Amino acid sequence: MSDTATTTATRAEYCVVACADAWRDAGEVLASPMGTVPTIGARLAKLTFSPDLLLTDGEALLMADVPAVGARAEVVEGWLPYRQHLAMVTSGRRHVMMGASQIDRFGNQNISCIGDWARPERQLLGVRGAPVNTLNNPTSYWVPRHSPRVFVEKVDMVCGVGYDSAAAAGPSATRYHRVPEVISDLGVFDFETPDHSMRLRSVHPGVTVEQVVAATGFSLVVPDEVPFTREPTAGELRLIREVVDPAGARDREVRS
Repeated sequence: MSDTATTTATRAEYCVVACADAWRDAGEVLASPMGTVPTIGARLAKLTFSPDLLLTDGEALLMADVPAVGARAEVVEGWLPYRQHLAMVTSGRRHVMMGASQIDRFGNQNISCIGDWARPERQLLGVRGAPVNTLNNPTSYWVPRHSPRVFVEKVDMVCGVGYDSAAAAGPSATRYHRVPEVISDLGVFDFETPDHSMRLRSVHPGVTVEQVVAATGFSLVVPDEVPFTREPTAGELRLIREVVDPAGARDREVRS
């Protein structure tokens, strides 16, 4: 079978290749994927078009090989303790893909609480490292359930810094700030607009633009022509299904 031939892919597999493309030709930077689908995507990128990408075991080891999700690395090429990890963050040599409990039109992300911070309706993870991530290295987001409850007009608390918040804070915040992409189970989004408001870049096959707009709680920038997310190649599908995720964990995070 030709590597460029198309084969029927699941929604989860379109999400995987969209996540992988976030690290396309990234060079020697640390990939920090958070979530099952981004983890599979980063490993797919390493095995294909981004061979210099650095991957960790999720704790403190740099992996020289690319094990299946849930398996231990057989070849370790380095030790990455927390202090060195932070040094990579502040030097910009990392591209993290975080989750988002809420995200708004300018890329502000919330993973801390729902409701008023002084008396929240629901307590979440906390701010964690989101502000430092967004102000020092490229930070993309993965949302496995696209809905108006996640894509909101204004986040209840800013954890990851969006374009408007960075601009308001001044040059010290905007110097290294970049939010390349948001990927959800419905499509791929970016901020390549004059005011850096969120734009629909592609929809996954089987999804309509109208579905995306209805599932988004703010006015999304929608081009006249919205393409489908690219097809995975036969070679990429083989790597996803046989090498990186033979147990099918991707389908438990994104159901077709």
